[in-house]
Amino acid sequence: MFVAVRDNNVDQALRVLKKKMQREGLFREMKNRRAFEKPSERRAREIAESTRRVRKLQRKRMEREGF
Repeated sequence: MFVAVRDNNVDQALRVLKKKMQREGLFREMKNRRAFEKPSERRAREIAESTRRVRKLQRKRMEREGF
């Protein structure tokens, strides 16, 4: 990942870097890799994430269609 520092403004470059890392999902992955996750816990987490994602899409679709 590359971020250019302009006019010696390191704070702005750090902000841009953090935003890019957030978009790529690096912070979430680092948090998940911090400790071992049992396969059963991983499956349960992935199913829960999938369910959350599907419900969010349904909610957005219902808002858009006006139900």
